[in-house]
Amino acid sequence: MFPFSAIVGQDDMKQALMIAAVDRSIGGVLLFGDRGTGKSTAIRALASLLPKMRAVTGCPYSEDPEFSHCDPCVCPKRKSRLVPVPVVDLPLGVTEDRVVGALDIERALVHGEKAFDPGLLARANRGFLYIDEVNLLEDHIVDLLLDVAASGENLVEREGLSVRHPARFVLVGSGNPEEGELRPQLIDRFGLAVEVVTSKDVKGRVEVIRRRDAYERDPAGFAKKWSRADGRLRRRIVKARERLDDLEPGDEILAKSAEICMALGTDGSRGELTLMRAARAFAALADDEAVTLEHLRQVAPMALSHRLRRDPLDESSAGTRVERVIERVL
Repeated sequence: MFPFSAIVGQDDMKQALMIAAVDRSIGGVLLFGDRGTGKSTAIRALASLLPKMRAVTGCPYSEDPEFSHCDPCVCPKRKSRLVPVPVVDLPLGVTEDRVVGALDIERALVHGEKAFDPGLLARANRGFLYIDEVNLLEDHIVDLLLDVAASGENLVEREGLSVRHPARFVLVGSGNPEEGELRPQLIDRFGLAVEVVTSKDVKGRVEVIRRRDAYERDPAGFAKKWSRADGRLRRRIVKARERLDDLEPGDEILAKSAEICMALGTDGSRGELTLMRAARAFAALADDEAVTLEHLRQVAPMALSHRLRRDPLDESSAGTRVERVIERVL
């Protein structure tokens, strides 16, 4: 994989992905913007950056042995091993059976057994489900994802099967807004959203070309060169996860989060929850002792910009509207 630390610029995108990696409850990341700006590269690089996780040996859902509810026949003796954090691509045009799972035809024909063949949602459990061109995803697949994202479980009732299995994943989507818009229900499921734009800095663009060329000529050597920097980022993420529960946002932080969301007119309470959680994860990554108003200021655009309603009387971008409210409230 291309090293995460070797990605030039795109600081907001990298910050949002790291925040989501620290606190999975934030709800994933939406990366919208120009083609060729490193969106797919960053997502796959983040997965290789994360520390391996412990999973039940032989479990098709990579369940944590401490909290596993798998059938003992599926996960015998609860032996465990370290496995990479899964990153599963959900391609456009994918069938419903491939996503949720279906009857194992081979076992049914050869052995006469009615067995479940897990789908992409099973493979993505405890990892990342990545959808490129998420705005072009078919509506019935979007409906499936919304149901599973809300419950954390995948329920399959078909062909005489009745299977319920865990499907807790960080949803990451990327796309180009010129090719179509996302349904509001799906946008709301992404905790953070970042607009990824092409760099206008000549030096930065030259460095992108230089690093990409070096990687393609010698991937192993390039990865080794950046392994120490990736190791530092990995330790930051691990330490931030350990400190997350010790950082309790005070009443002022909660009040300001609510005030910002009220001023922006966001629907429901998901905006405040995401804003608070993102500020806490940001503080943990920075190794700060407490969550402050400055942390709120830093994460508010990525936590709230995609939740705003269109205002026909205000032609300002969503990011600009958020910044105006932040300046007034904070």
